[in-house]
Amino acid sequence: MAKLQPVRGTHDLIGDEARAHLAIVAAAREVADRYGYGPMSTPIFEFTDVFQRTLGDTSDIVTKEMYTFEDKGGDSLTLRPEGTAGIARAVISGGLRNELPFKCFYNGPMFRHERPQKGRLRQFHQIGVELIGVAEASGDVEAIALGADILDALGILSATTLELNTLGDGESRAAYRDALVEYFTGHVDKLSDDSRERLQRNPLRILDSKNEGDRAVITGAPVFDDYLSDDARAFFDAVRAGLDTIGVAYTLNPRLVRGLDYYSHTAFEFTTEALGAQGTVLAGGRYDGLIETMGGPATPGVGWAAGVERLAMMLGASVPPTRAVALIGMGEDGERETMRLARDLRRAGLTVELLYKGGVKRGLKRADRINAAAAVLIGDDELAKGAVTVRNLDSGEQTDVAIADLTDHLAAYR
Repeated sequence: MAKLQPVRGTHDLIGDEARAHLAIVAAAREVADRYGYGPMSTPIFEFTDVFQRTLGDTSDIVTKEMYTFEDKGGDSLTLRPEGTAGIARAVISGGLRNELPFKCFYNGPMFRHERPQKGRLRQFHQIGVELIGVAEASGDVEAIALGADILDALGILSATTLELNTLGDGESRAAYRDALVEYFTGHVDKLSDDSRERLQRNPLRILDSKNEGDRAVITGAPVFDDYLSDDARAFFDAVRAGLDTIGVAYTLNPRLVRGLDYYSHTAFEFTTEALGAQGTVLAGGRYDGLIETMGGPATPGVGWAAGVERLAMMLGASVPPTRAVALIGMGEDGERETMRLARDLRRAGLTVELLYKGGVKRGLKRADRINAAAAVLIGDDELAKGAVTVRNLDSGEQTDVAIADLTDHLAAYR
């Protein structure tokens, strides 16, 4: 029988790594809550049409990367490759239009069948926020500020750069698309096969190409700024002024784009040089046409997502576990008493590790292995006195403590 292994591109989260993920989500949720972004969770799978409508039939995600399957009822379902589409679907199907502006924070696994790479597996995890129903530039500023504050809470904001661009309005986008088609058509012989295909269907996506030959051509391509309408330029100026006002630094990146037509105005990414080629840590933008694309009424929106694995890599040092108090029972009565005390101490807010059997020597060895802060020894002699022996495992100091006073004595280890 073959040895069982995780499916390629998946990964077990255990110990330090699991704690890092939990710490990232907890820190992000706390900051998002201060901004008024409530928690939300959508199903891990949706009808395939949810993603085909939002991501476009020509995107790599739809054509190459989605995990799509037919269920027993004959419906085509897809494991979610990203979080925004499901939330937009919920706004339409769940009657959330009546609650605009709608603000939410989400986290959870996403799925894409792509080549596993540093910081991006086939099952990966994201945190993200969506602000739906706000058309003003202040919404973009708030979403970006929230992302910056989460990175700051994690201690990694200083290692990132906020890159900013505008995709303009519909008028600007159409003019820019025509300019790109004209430019790339004149250099079509130098483009990769993928970019030649994109030239026919979605020329803006050529600007995302990582192909070296494409990159050489892209350097001479027109920039969006030259094709902005007056309204689009005013909107972008308002976003920049807002970021300046609140002290969020940024750099302009005229090549930062989103390939789908429902994106508009602001596009942004927090990038870093600490992760090599996979330098994007948090990315988002405004998607005023998304809900309308899905069959709902025209509804503005802006949001972002960040990969938890990449954030964990940037944190570097592991998140240490809370140091426990180890209870070591000696004899049948001592072991029984440890069970009672363990529950009382846990209810009082202490982290308690119960050493189930094996006596003092074995118990202290395990307490040392789990890096416990203290050990509580309970045997027949201790029970006869109504007391226990508490050993500080850092200093080795031992103290006899009345059982009635144990919770207060151990408060220092909480």
